[in-house]
Amino acid sequence: MSARTAQHAYTIREAATLTGLPASTLRYYESIGVIAPISRGASSKHRVYDEDDLDQLMWVACLAATGMSVGDMRQYMANGQLGPGAAAEQIDLLSAQQERLEQEAESLALRRRYVALKIDYWHAVDAGDTARAELLSGEARVLADELQRARKQ
Repeated sequence: MSARTAQHAYTIREAATLTGLPASTLRYYESIGVIAPISRGASSKHRVYDEDDLDQLMWVACLAATGMSVGDMRQYMANGQLGPGAAAEQIDLLSAQQERLEQEAESLALRRRYVALKIDYWHAVDAGDTARAELLSGEARVLADELQRARKQ
C-alpha cells in the first residue's frame, strides 16, 4: 500500500465552494493559463479536480485576494513550475504587489481621516460651534486636495 491514499475527485461546484472562487473564474483561469489544464471525466467530459488542483487553486485564490493582476498571477504560477531558478522573479512580483498594497493602505487611511474629519465638522455644525466648523472645513479642504493628488498617482 502506498504512503499516499487515493485522491478525492471534486466537481467544479465543489472546487468553487472549497476555494471561494466562482466556477466561471475557475474556467477563466484555466482558459488563460493561470492554472494548469484540469483533467476531464472519461464519460462526462466535465472537469474533475483533484487535491493537487485544489492546492493550486488555493494559491491562486490567495493571490487574487491580494488584488494581484491576472497577468502577474499567471506569471507567478508559471514561475512556480521553474523552481528555485525563478526565485528572483517571484520576489520581484511579490514585492511589486506589496508596494501596491502599501499605496492602497495609505490611500485608505487618507480617506478614513477625511471621513472622520467630516464627522467632526458636522458635530460642530450640529452643536452650533461655527468657529470649530470653519476650522474643520479648512482642514477638510486640505485633506481633499491630498485625496485628489493620491488618486492621480
